[in-house]
Parts: sequence; C-alpha cells; structure tokens
Amino acid sequence: MQTRRRFLTSAAAAPLAMGQTTRPNFVFVLVDDLRFDELGCTGHPFAQTPHVDRLAREGANFRNAFAVTPLCSPSRATFLTGLYPRAHGIVDNTNRSAASHKLTTWPRLLQDAGYDTAFLGKWHMGNDDSPRPGFTHWVSFPGQGECNDPVINLNGKSARTKGYITDILTGHAVRFLEQKREKPFCLYLAHKAIHPNVQQRDDGSVAGGSLDAAEDFIPAERHRSLYTGARLPRRENYAKPPVNKPALQRKLEGVAPLSAATVTNDATILNRMRMMKAIDDGVGEMRQALERTGQLDNTVFLFTSDHGYFYGEHCLGAERRLAYEETIRIPLIIRYPAVFAAGLEPKEFALSVDIAPTALDLAGVTGPKFHGVSLRRQPKRDAFLIEYYSDSVFQRIDHMGYDAVRTKYWKYIHYRELRGADEIYDMVGDPYELLNLSGAHGAPELRSLLRDLIAQAGSAQR
Repeated sequence: MQTRRRFLTSAAAAPLAMGQTTRPNFVFVLVDDLRFDELGCTGHPFAQTPHVDRLAREGANFRNAFAVTPLCSPSRATFLTGLYPRAHGIVDNTNRSAASHKLTTWPRLLQDAGYDTAFLGKWHMGNDDSPRPGFTHWVSFPGQGECNDPVINLNGKSARTKGYITDILTGHAVRFLEQKREKPFCLYLAHKAIHPNVQQRDDGSVAGGSLDAAEDFIPAERHRSLYTGARLPRRENYAKPPVNKPALQRKLEGVAPLSAATVTNDATILNRMRMMKAIDDGVGEMRQALERTGQLDNTVFLFTSDHGYFYGEHCLGAERRLAYEETIRIPLIIRYPAVFAAGLEPKEFALSVDIAPTALDLAGVTGPKFHGVSLRRQPKRDAFLIEYYSDSVFQRIDHMGYDAVRTKYWKYIHYRELRGADEIYDMVGDPYELLNLSGAHGAPELRSLLRDLIAQAGSAQR
C-alpha cells in the first residue's frame, strides 16, 4: 500500500479566471439523500433527469465525488463551511439550531463581499426555521418540512402555503433569479426531497411516519405514475447479508438480522425517483430564468446531494450513515463555462469540503482555512477522511461512530466504540465491499494514515 502523507489542504482564494471581467453568480442545488447513481448522467438506465443531465453535458461531472459525513445535518454544515464536523461542531441530527446561527458560511462571506444572497429550503440543523446570518432573502420551514401545503418561513414570517414543496421552492428560486439587481447573487437551494414526509424531534428521532415506508415518499401529483412497471437496477452486493462485518452482525434485542427482508422495497425506490423528477423540473425552470436574464454563462451552477442511500446493498435500507460507497458517494455537477469545459469528467476525488473553497475561489473572495480545496485546481488527493458520530435513530447502528479512510485502492473503517469490528476493503478487486480484509498485511499502514488524516482534520478549527 503506497500512500503520501499530505491529504488535507488549506486554500486561499485566487484571482478571477482569465477573461472573466465580472464576479460570477452562484446557484447551488442540494438534494436530500440522492445517490451517486440515480441520474441519467451518472449511469442510471431509465431515470428521467434531462435538465441535470444537460448541466453535466455542458459542465463538469465529478464521477468520484464524496460526502465526508453521510448524515444530513453534519453534511449540510460541511457544504456551507468547508470543514469536517469535528471542526464546525454540527456532529449529528440533534437540535443544533443555536450553533448553526454561528457558522461562518461561504454565502455569508459572499454577502460580506457585496453579493445578494438567498437561502431556500431545508436548513436541517434543528427545527428552528428562523433566518440565519449571511442571507439577504430567507425561505425555509421547521425541521424536515412537509411535502404538501407546508408552513413556510418567508424572511421571518411563517404561514401555511398551498402546493407541493419542491415546486414552491422552485417558484421562489425563479423569482429571486429574475429580480433586477446591480449586485452579483448567490442562491442556495436545499430541497426537502427526496426525504420522506416525516418530522424530526429535537433529539434527532422522527415522528409521524417512517424513514423507509413507500407511502411516506410523496411525489408531485403529476409524477405519481411515472416509472410504473420499470425494472430497477441492482448492484452486486444487493440483498447479500453481511459476512465478517461484526458491527452489522451484532445480535440486538428486538432487531431482526439483516436479510433479504430488510432491503429497501421497490415501491420506496420508485417514489424516491418520482420525487427527484420534480427537482429536475425545477433545475430546468431555473436554467430558463438564467437564460431569460442573460446570466446563464456568468453563473456557477452546482448540483449535488448531502449523501447517498442504501437500496438493499448488504441488506441495508434507510440506515445510510455507514461508510460504504452507496452512502458516501454523491453526484456533483458544476456548470461554469469560464472554468469548467463542457463534458469534463474529472476522475480525482472531489469532496463536500471542497464546495466552500471552490465558490470563494471563483468569486475572487479571500477565504479562511478550509479542509477542502478549490475544484478549479482539480486537486490530486491520494486519500481522504470520512467521519460519523453515532446517534440513536436506528438501533442497528447505534454506538457505531467511526473514522474511515478512503484511498484509490483501499478503504479502512475504524469503529470507535466497537472492539474488533474494523473493516478493510480492496476497492479495486472488491468494489462492492463484500470481503473484509481487516487482518490482512498492510492494515498498520492504513491505521497510521487514518491517524494522520484525523490530526489534519483537527488542525483547521477556527
């Protein structure tokens, strides 16, 4: 196992791109729980995502993009700050409302630099839907929000609104984009979809539904029959119970062992895909608004997801917090002709910590020290850190906080609270992570590498 010892990098902002005479606008679209392989442009055989696919054709489609924490609240804070959870402090889905008001986010830094900024959608660091610092315009909702006729907080005033949540957010986005203004703008749109219609309590648990019941994934009325009869693709680790994975094979009272009976059902997957169709419709509407206003090519259009989801791989479903590929890999697309050539498919690792330094770099705004780097530079990483701090939503994975390292060739997962449960996978010979090699030659080097990455992730705290 050959590795280098420099993996996390700080980045200062760079001058504007050659030939760029004005500061670019930003449209950032964040989907909830979208897998890396659920779009046409990322290889899905029948997903109807033409507008996102067009962004990918006209820009950069990062095929090795990852969330450094596969859990909603920490991942969202990482996208906003460019830091790992151990540094920004949002480590789980419990009520982190007060802490989230204090985050130094890249939209806040753009606002300080003269940008008109808007946040639309799901803040999801607690149930508090009040406006956060750094945003001129605020449209949000309490906690997870509701799919139909939601309560919307518009610049500090809440009222129930008629309609489907994805379409409501798209409408607000289009109106913001079409405003006449002298300043450049930054639109940060965090969708509720494709999350189920459940509510989050302050302790991070959910009420009013299930995290894996098909009826709780509610598509727009116009998409309810989409994909009917379609045959879903399956990965090679689908419906295969874990072998030599002690963490997942623990015997827990009242918890059924992982088996074909615990996989995500087809109806749930199809409803999730139907929910995604409304998001794609919205991407098309926003693109049209940018074209109408003559701002399309001077706008950095980013599209991604907070983390992935299990569709029965290792017999898992909604647990999604684990460090396997299905939940840490994410789609990441950037359209900005001044920097990213049409059809570009970078093969290097791109991470959720890279979004903040990328945005500030492209805007020509000096940033603080980040864990990520600007993707404009196409960083050549050998490895990166993944971290998760346990919560109690799923009894099966309670007390399974971990630190993990992913290289081009290997993955090592160290469970902090479980003795003898570590996992090592050969990501070239065993990309579906079926054979745990935790006792194999080379494990000490991977452990040393993980310690280095953890030390570096702790060094960027502000």
